Amino acid sequence: MIKIYHNPRCSKSREGLCALEDKGMDVEVINYIKNPLTVEELKELIALLKIKPIELIRTKEAVWKEHFKDRELTDEQLIEALATHPQLIERPIVVNGTKAIIARPTEKIAEIL
Repeated sequence: MIKIYHNPRCSKSREGLCALEDKGMDVEVINYIKNPLTVEELKELIALLKIKPIELIRTKEAVWKEHFKDRELTDEQLIEALATHPQLIERPIVVNGTKAIIARPTEKIAEIL
């Protein structure tokens, strides 16, 4: 089953979900805004994505600019920030088994199907 970490308020996230549904994929939708990810879940997701925690952060979000922008943070602190402020998570994230991508642009979804 394909998982999509989804923010329904985000147009790119909605596009990603529609792309999966249009392909007839069985999709588990994880609304990480409504049900924030734990630190452990974030660590697992970052490992699947094969990225550094900073690469998962939306640095243009107001909460990032207000609280974190000019600070030197460790990977642990960045993951804590993501757990505390889920709106900072780049989206959508699509997971297929042991493969995961940040699906921006939406066409990147094809890389893991």
